Amino acid sequence: MKATVSEKGQATIPKPLPDRLGIRPGAILDMREEAGRLVATKDSAEDAVSRVYGILKEHRRTDRLMDSLRGKPHAV
Repeated sequence: MKATVSEKGQATIPKPLPDRLGIRPGAILDMREEAGRLVATKDSAEDAVSRVYGILKEHRRTDRLMDSLRGKPHAV
């Protein structure tokens, strides 16, 4: 896959790569040069949250969910 660098030094990552690697808008990439090559790596701090974000499919308000998890009846 190839990308063209703009006059501002910007390049677009070809769509199949972010899809395959789980790179989402706002992701932070660590850029470095290794032996004359440009290497981009996903910042690990972003990965930990991205892996679990949205996995709970609860349709309750947070206060009710927390009370339920703590074994407390929720006042109506």
